Amino acid sequence: MKVAIVTGAARGIGLATTKLFLEDSWRVAMVDCDDEELQKASNALPGTVPIYCDVSKPDMVQEMVSRVLDAFGRIDALINNAGVAMFTPLEKTDFDTWRTIMATNLDGVFLCTQTAIPALKESRGAVVNIASISGLRASTLRVAYGTSKAAVIHLTKQLAVELGDYGVRVNCVSPGPVKTKLAEAVHSPEIIKAYYDGIPLNRSATEQDIAETVVFLCSTKASYITGQMIAVDGGFDASGIGLPALRISRQ
Repeated sequence: MKVAIVTGAARGIGLATTKLFLEDSWRVAMVDCDDEELQKASNALPGTVPIYCDVSKPDMVQEMVSRVLDAFGRIDALINNAGVAMFTPLEKTDFDTWRTIMATNLDGVFLCTQTAIPALKESRGAVVNIASISGLRASTLRVAYGTSKAAVIHLTKQLAVELGDYGVRVNCVSPGPVKTKLAEAVHSPEIIKAYYDGIPLNRSATEQDIAETVVFLCSTKASYITGQMIAVDGGFDASGIGLPALRISRQ
């Protein structure tokens, strides 16, 4: 039985990915720092183990990986999905905000992957990092978030090169706009419409769209794919338009 760790698993893309792994008969360690939502989600999903963890804390990550191995005995896939987003103008982005975003979005990917390496080498497993279209295209309000995700894209390549000799594959998924409760809470209807105007497929992604790509990259069907970034964005990056409209949010 294959085993996946999914961080940020209590909701959104992480929860959708967890459910898809379960459909494929995997077992899943659900990791999140929102313990109440994590327990609620895991209780409804047989085949999962909930583990409270702040992925930016080295000691907690070490304990988390140890608990996964105690529970399941192996790790076949690591999905580095946990992330935070704070959208503020450059001059209003204080250093605490910068560090909070970097600590989870970048440090967390590094810490979880590094800690899971021995188990991933043994299983010749896969890592999938969740970045963002904001890591490819600069826009307003995202100096910290976009930079953290750009770093995740490059870190993916570094990890793929270093771990290739051990048969461990590392890839990255960069979602474009995704229809989640968080996105709808953060963005105004004007911003959401501006996004649609720049998406050739004329809709936001669903959480399932992203999860399907993640699970594919962990499967044997992707056995010769590593070091790659896949933008699951409905053509948003290819269109080269749309993001300047985010300046609406400053009004």
